Amino acid sequence: MNYIFQFGEILKPVNFDELLWGMSNTLRLSALAMVLSLAFAIVGAMLRTSGPKWAQALIAAYVEIIRNTPFLVQIFMIFFGLPTVGLRLDANGAALVAMVLNGSAYTIEIVRAGIESITAGQMDAAKAIGLRQMQSFRLVVLPQALKVMLAPLGSQFILLMLNSSIVSVVSADELMAAAQDVQSRTFRPFETYIIVFVIYFGLSMAFQAAFALIDRWAFARAEHR
Repeated sequence: MNYIFQFGEILKPVNFDELLWGMSNTLRLSALAMVLSLAFAIVGAMLRTSGPKWAQALIAAYVEIIRNTPFLVQIFMIFFGLPTVGLRLDANGAALVAMVLNGSAYTIEIVRAGIESITAGQMDAAKAIGLRQMQSFRLVVLPQALKVMLAPLGSQFILLMLNSSIVSVVSADELMAAAQDVQSRTFRPFETYIIVFVIYFGLSMAFQAAFALIDRWAFARAEHR
C-alpha cells in the first residue's frame, strides 16, 4: 500500500472550520427534528392507545408505512415530489420535514410502549381523585413513562442524528455536505471522511454519556428518596 495519508490539508482552518460549521448544523437540525418528533409522537401515541378507532388505524398505518420504506426515498419524495403538486421546500426545510416524519414514526412506538407500561390502576387512581383524562396523562402517566422511555429515546436521537447524513443528497447544510465540499477542494476524500467518521463517533459517544447522566440524575436519585 503506497497511499500516504495527508491530514494537514483537511486540518487547515479554511477546511476544518467548514467541517465544524457542518457539525453545528447537524446538531441544530437533529435537535429540532427530535423535539418536533417527540411532540408529534406524544400526540400520536395518545391517539394510538386511547383515540377513536379511525385515529388508531390512521396512526398505525403511518407508523407502518414510514418504518417500512427507506429514509432516502422519503427525502426524495418530499424534496423532488412535492413541487409537482405545488409545494416547494428548500433543502433544509425538506430535510427537517423528512427527519420529523421519519423520527415521529419510531418515537410514537417508544412513547406508546412507555404509556402501556403504566398499569391501568394508575389511571383509575387518577380518576378517583378527580383528574380528567389529559390531566391524568400529563401528571400521572407521562412522568412515570419517561423512566421507561428515556433510554430508547436517547438511542432514537442518536440514530436520527446519524441519519441526518443522508439529507446531504439534497444539499442540505450539514456535516456530510460540508465534507463533500472539503474533499472536492482538497482531493483527499479518504482523510476527509476519516475525520467525519471520528466526528460522528465522538458525537454518538457524547450523547450516550449525556443520556446516561440524565437517567442517573433524574431517576436514580429519585429512587433513593
